[in-house]
Amino acid sequence: MSVEQESPADRVSTPVDGVDVLGALSPSRAGDFLTCPLLYRFRTVDRLPEPYSPDAVRGTVVHKVLEDLFDLPAEQRTPERAGEMLVPAWERLVEVAPEVAEMFGDEGPGVTPWLASCRTVLERYFTLEDPRRLEPAERELYVESLLESKLLLRGFVDRVDVAPDGAIRLVDYKTGKAPGPGFEAKALFQMRFYALVVWRTRGIVPAMLQLVYLGSGEIIRYVPDEQDLLATERKVEAIWRAIRTAEETGDWLPHRSNLCGWCAHQAICPEFGGTPPPLPDLPAQS
Repeated sequence: MSVEQESPADRVSTPVDGVDVLGALSPSRAGDFLTCPLLYRFRTVDRLPEPYSPDAVRGTVVHKVLEDLFDLPAEQRTPERAGEMLVPAWERLVEVAPEVAEMFGDEGPGVTPWLASCRTVLERYFTLEDPRRLEPAERELYVESLLESKLLLRGFVDRVDVAPDGAIRLVDYKTGKAPGPGFEAKALFQMRFYALVVWRTRGIVPAMLQLVYLGSGEIIRYVPDEQDLLATERKVEAIWRAIRTAEETGDWLPHRSNLCGWCAHQAICPEFGGTPPPLPDLPAQS
């Protein structure tokens, strides 16, 4: 169990089934680059540590409870049972990563109200879906696909539902609020990314992409088609080319936005008067 939901994208060549790939990209790292190339650099090139945040850890714990909930017989998948699973999930996380508990203390939030907020998010899930009526085919499924360009796409899908007729639904839980009007496309990029990988590996275009927003009690659904996924593939390839250009030139441009308030690296960001550390020496790319 880990606070990190996805493996970070490798920049260096990686052998996959005997093939040397250019590198690997996950939707999180692609999203980092789209948000701010300098943020991508700090996380993926420099690999700078970031402090744990109550919001991120809430997501980890709630995801774990929802994953384990489907190990229970259908009739036991109730709000009460999910609530009973919350504290053990938190305690297991602390066992694996004791430092995560350091975000609670004299200057941080208290663990008791934080756990109460986790419970509220979990209870909201049951207003959106009835897990007693669901039998997921996969949970926390690792997916990967090697494109013709030798770019490896990979990530973890929270849930995969398969209907009796073979139709596939990809589901992702978000413990935050749903995006406002006009911002759904950015939120759905992650799901299109996963749909592209599933299409390339299984030969089936998922029938439904579903984002479950537990922070606001909303569900966003989208029906993709092949043209959508081909466009997503072109976008991912363009992102990778831009990443490679930044690596070759050493020019990682910061992009100031409303998301800067959530960034852990403002002190070394030029947009806030900081100076990034020297670039580390990177192995040669193939």
